[in-house]
Amino acid sequence: MFELEFMRNAYVAGTLIAILSGVMGVFVIARNMSFLSHTLSEIGFAGASFGIFMGWSPLNGMLLFTTISSILVGELSSQVESRRESVISAISGLFIGLGILFLALAQTNSSYATNILFGSVIGISQQNVNQMILLSSLVLVVILLIFRDLKADSFDPIGARVNKVHSSLMSILFLVMLAFSVSVAAQIVGSLLIFILLTLPAASSKYFAHTVFKMTGLAIVFALTGVWLGLYLGYLTNWPVTFFISTIEVIIYAIALFYNSLRNRSE
Repeated sequence: MFELEFMRNAYVAGTLIAILSGVMGVFVIARNMSFLSHTLSEIGFAGASFGIFMGWSPLNGMLLFTTISSILVGELSSQVESRRESVISAISGLFIGLGILFLALAQTNSSYATNILFGSVIGISQQNVNQMILLSSLVLVVILLIFRDLKADSFDPIGARVNKVHSSLMSILFLVMLAFSVSVAAQIVGSLLIFILLTLPAASSKYFAHTVFKMTGLAIVFALTGVWLGLYLGYLTNWPVTFFISTIEVIIYAIALFYNSLRNRSE
């Protein structure tokens, strides 16, 4: 399997994506942004389509659209918290329509749309891997630098205000890093299903761990399990990798719920 260059590239890229998703996912869950991560994945589809239309790399189009829209959503929804979901739904619908329009204008065949929506292991080149390494490193370094304030703002908003943590700045920085994460991860699992890796591993980890560090570590392990096993099963069966990744993560989440149920009964 590892004699094939595209599989080596897929495993390197998948490992980066799993680590990134585990780290970001803990804060996505804590900040109740699961719906937003799903929306950013749809916006990523529009960005990739725009990139193809302009003759750019799909990743560059994703980065442009997800970064701008994440800041826009953050600003609009922060003004009136109760309208966050409405704002996100409106923007999501607009960008799905734009994605379809750009693909039609670019006159590409259906395989391009399929690759954008559901990912393509075969399409991972060494250049893609290098871009992912650069972007993943950037995201992880920024998160490390703001980790203390971001943790306080995400898990203890009242304490963060007392300690004068700049909540708006943390929100914008996190949203931009989330946009980068979505753009990176979509290369493997596709823009429509990236929210699975950004939510389920972290959601599962909270039932087994009760500190941010332990939750992050477990989320990374769960994400790695899904990605590595999914790539292997995809290679063996020639079935879509995304199907295996999503199924594995759902099974892990179901086990976490069952474990939590047993623990509550025993108490």
